[in-house]
Amino acid sequence: MSTDGTLLLRPSAKELRLEGFSLTVIEGPDSGAALRAEKSEVSVGTAQGNDLVLTDPTVSRHHISITATPDGFFLRDFDSSNGTWIGSTRILTGYIDDGAKLRVGRTTLRVDLLDEDICEALSPEDRFGSVLGASDAMRRIFAALPRIAPSDTTVLLEGETGTGKGVLAAAIHEASARSRAPFVVLDCTAIAPTLIESELFGHVKGSFTGASADRPGAFEQAAGGTIFIDEIGELPLDMQPKLLRALEEKTVKRVGGNQRIRLDARVIAATNRDLRTEVNRGTFRADLYYRLNVVRIHIPPLRERTGDVERLARHFYAELAPNRPMPADLLESFCRQAWPGNVRELRAAVERAVLLDDPALLALGSGRDEGSPGAAPEDEFDLRVPYRMAKQRAADRWEARYVRELVSRAKGNVSEASRLARMDRSHLRTLIRKYDIRAGEESDAGDG
Repeated sequence: MSTDGTLLLRPSAKELRLEGFSLTVIEGPDSGAALRAEKSEVSVGTAQGNDLVLTDPTVSRHHISITATPDGFFLRDFDSSNGTWIGSTRILTGYIDDGAKLRVGRTTLRVDLLDEDICEALSPEDRFGSVLGASDAMRRIFAALPRIAPSDTTVLLEGETGTGKGVLAAAIHEASARSRAPFVVLDCTAIAPTLIESELFGHVKGSFTGASADRPGAFEQAAGGTIFIDEIGELPLDMQPKLLRALEEKTVKRVGGNQRIRLDARVIAATNRDLRTEVNRGTFRADLYYRLNVVRIHIPPLRERTGDVERLARHFYAELAPNRPMPADLLESFCRQAWPGNVRELRAAVERAVLLDDPALLALGSGRDEGSPGAAPEDEFDLRVPYRMAKQRAADRWEARYVRELVSRAKGNVSEASRLARMDRSHLRTLIRKYDIRAGEESDAGDG
C-alpha cells in the first residue's frame, strides 16, 4: 500500500522471455562463422571483447550491436569507419527484420530468428537500495546486482544524463562489504583538466603553484571503500594511460612525488556516452575501456521504461509532501510526458508541483529575492504576464532562495548540501550555476 492509499502491485514474473536470434557470416573473410545469441545484446567487431569477433580489416573494433527487445531486434552502429548497410541504405540505429542481411565492411551478416527464446532473470523486487523501478528493464538490473554488489568487480554504468547512475553506484557500494568505508565521488566534468591528475592521485607540497601542503587524491581517500568516477568519458586522453596504470598495478604516485602508494578501493565508473563509440573515434583508449568493462550495466532512459514514471513520481511526492495525497490529474500528466531529462527531470517536476500546490511555499517564493532582480512584491502580480510564465517565475524565485539557503547552511560544501536536500549532486550543481550562487570545494564523499 502506498502512502496515499493506492495499492501498488509488486512484480511477480521471474524471467523475461525475448525472441532468440543468430548471426551468420555469409560473405567475407570470416564466411561460415556464426553466433547463437545467449543474451539479449550481442556485439560484432574485430576487438576480442565482442561476441562475434571478425578478422575483416574493414570492420571497426566495435562495429555494431544487436539487441533483442519486446519490440523486435534493435541494431546500433558505433560510428564505425565504413558503416552498416542494408542494401543501399546506411543504418545508424533501427529495428531489423528476421532474415536481414547486414553489410559491415567487406563482410555480410544474416540475422535469423530462432525457435528458442532468450531468457533473462527478473528480480521480484521493485527496488535495489534507493534505486526504484518496476519495469522489466530495471528488474533485469536488480536481478544481477545481488551477485555484483558484494564483489570487488569493477563496474561500468552507462546511461543518459539523469537516469540515476550516481544513485545506483551508491546503492552498489552500500550493498557491498565496503559499505562502512568511504564512498568517494570524482566527477570528471567538474574538474579542470590541469587539476584532474592531482584530484585522482594527490600531490606533494610544492609540486605546482598553489600546492601548499601534501594532499591525498581520491584513490587514497577511498581506501577500503569505493571510488566512483563519474562521466569517465570526459577524462582527458593524456590522463587515460595514467588511470589505466593505476588500475592495473593498484598503486598511484602523487603529483611531484616518487613513492608509489598501494591502493585498496573498488572502482565504479559511469558515462553518458557509449564508450565503444568513443573507442572507434579515438577519444577513449581501447585498453582502458577493456579494463573498465568487466561488468557493464546500461540504465535505460525513462522514455523506455514508462511504467516506472508512476512508481517514481509517487515516491518523490511522498518524500516531499508526506501528509498529502498526490493529485490524480498530476500523476496522469506526468505519465504522458517523455522526460528527456530522465529521473532527474521528473524529480524536479515533482518538487515544482509540490511547491506550487502549497500556499505557504508559494508565498515564500513570490517575495523579492536578492538574486532575482525585478521580482514582484509578494502581494502584487503583473497580470500582463501569462499565468504559466508567472507561475514559473514564482517557482524560480523560491528555488533560488532555497538553494542559496541550502548552500549557506552547508557552508558552501556541495556534497554536504546535496545530502541535506536529498538531491542529486549534479542537479544541485546545475541549480548553483543557474542562480549564480557561490559554493566552495566538495567533500571527499558525495551522494552519487
